[in-house]
Amino acid sequence: MFLRYQDGQFDIPDRTFHSMQTSWLLSSQRSSTDVKELIPEFFYLPEFMTNYEGFNFGKRHTKEPVMDLNLPAWCHHNSRLFVLILRQSLENQLVSTHLHSWINLVFGFQQQGLAAKEAVNIFHPAVNILWTGGEQYRG
Repeated sequence: MFLRYQDGQFDIPDRTFHSMQTSWLLSSQRSSTDVKELIPEFFYLPEFMTNYEGFNFGKRHTKEPVMDLNLPAWCHHNSRLFVLILRQSLENQLVSTHLHSWINLVFGFQQQGLAAKEAVNIFHPAVNILWTGGEQYRG
């Protein structure tokens, strides 16, 4: 499916999702327009983080090959432990108590209009244009 989306080619290696640390830094500190979400597989499918088929995704500008997903040291670079810890964090009492607030931002009344503005749940107009297929968000 990925190859079909990219006209038979893998994407440029430097743009390929390859590192949790890089993704975290970009979305939390280095870029105000880099928006990421964890897909459900992060909480139950550690196998998707390993390139078992040995696909050649190329080399990054640092000459480092893009292979398996680089995981944090706190999980000892182990995808099963990474998924277990993410799952435990999602299932803890604090998250369970506040999960409804996040759901309102993503799926509920705070996703557009005045409620979105009051919750600071708005994005740069360029991002909205990309998400709506070129039509500018009017919320």
